[in-house]
Amino acid sequence: MTMISVNEFKNGLTIQYNNDLWRIVEFQHVKPGKGSAFVRSKLKSLRTGAVQEYTFRSTAKVETADIQTKSMQYLYNDGTSYVFMDTSTYDQLAIPNEQIGDESKYLLENMVVSVIMHDGETLGIQLPNTVDLKVAKTEPNIKGDTSSGGGKPATMETGLVVNVPFFINEGDILTINTSDGTYVSRANK
Repeated sequence: MTMISVNEFKNGLTIQYNNDLWRIVEFQHVKPGKGSAFVRSKLKSLRTGAVQEYTFRSTAKVETADIQTKSMQYLYNDGTSYVFMDTSTYDQLAIPNEQIGDESKYLLENMVVSVIMHDGETLGIQLPNTVDLKVAKTEPNIKGDTSSGGGKPATMETGLVVNVPFFINEGDILTINTSDGTYVSRANK
């Protein structure tokens, strides 16, 4: 159990607060003209995925959480849970669909992800920054459309809908940002 001052907050740091585990999404040190300084923060619950805002006095201390990540390979979904395998021990771990949530739209079979754990409790998964997904359905290209300006929706092989440039066609493999679900580029494959 390590206590840190709220002045040491960093994005991505995991803390224990109000009987829950929170990852710091963003924070801001505020020094008003009158009164004492404080830290305004946006925290995401690792158990529920809910994002809440909290304000801490600048003198407050919080407990850091000991989070372990284990590299595991995604195998399949059995309808109620996603099954992952530890590539070193071949042990399998089933994580309920609700715990994966929207991150499932980025998962492909055999993809390696980091499974997040705390004291033996599985909290969820951490995706790579980008994933390469195949375009399953999109409107055909219209002659005269250029790569700049505008876009069209494209449904990826996992069901994720992404706004893409007009020149993208069905069957193209695209690099998608997993933090906000946006198109990055065509994949070099």
